[in-house]
Amino acid sequence: MRKAGLCFWWPAFFVCVLSLAGCASNWRGGTDGELPTSSDQTKAQKRAAIRLQLAIGYYQRHEMQIALDEIKQALQADPDFSEAYSMRGLIYMDMGETRLAEENFLHAIRLAPNNSDFSNNYGWFLCQNGRPGESIAYFEATLKNRNYGSPAKAMDNAGICSLKLRDVAAAEKYFVRAFQLDPGNTEVNANLAKLYYGRPDYERANFYIGRVIKANVYDADVLWLAIKIAHKTGDRLAEATLGSQLHHYQPTSSEYAAYQRGAFDE
Repeated sequence: MRKAGLCFWWPAFFVCVLSLAGCASNWRGGTDGELPTSSDQTKAQKRAAIRLQLAIGYYQRHEMQIALDEIKQALQADPDFSEAYSMRGLIYMDMGETRLAEENFLHAIRLAPNNSDFSNNYGWFLCQNGRPGESIAYFEATLKNRNYGSPAKAMDNAGICSLKLRDVAAAEKYFVRAFQLDPGNTEVNANLAKLYYGRPDYERANFYIGRVIKANVYDADVLWLAIKIAHKTGDRLAEATLGSQLHHYQPTSSEYAAYQRGAFDE
């Protein structure tokens, strides 16, 4: 989910992308009885880490060609920099360069098979490219790492991809687990709201969409779903209030056009 607004079934890639800024390559160093630290990095590895940080900044500004050039320079400094390959996979994925994206994701995994962010990213790549059945194994591999810092992210992605497989029961299981771990995650709450709305279970859907609205998320999809839930539950005051918000924040959206038509069941 992007901070500016919520798109249903969208993973929070920025969590793992931003985490790369603090990562170094697979550091080779450290003394006996110690874990490697930044002082064990070679000068080349430090140059590579700086280039990666620059690449991430350009990626976030959608300056993909410059980001790719920074990645190239990072890999010239450190050819085994697994995080750079994973980052390049994300860039190519956004550019629609499917073959190149997959090559880079897989190379990152070969260099660092225990990196859970890499498994999560590659799983999402598979899911988004017509291979959701293959993706679940990578999300499960991510979740096996008890030290992984963002398990709710992987569970949410697994839930989204389970829906693509039309396995609603599995999707619910993943979303509920994600909610239990990160109840404030607006994307997870929105995904649960949409799942229960489609069941239909409007009481549960209303509970979860209410949490998203309280977090001041004004994306058109969110507001429109909240309006439809209010309409189904007969809460005309909430329906009108949410309609006003949709008009204020998303006046040119297709969702607002549908609201004007009263197209609650389209």
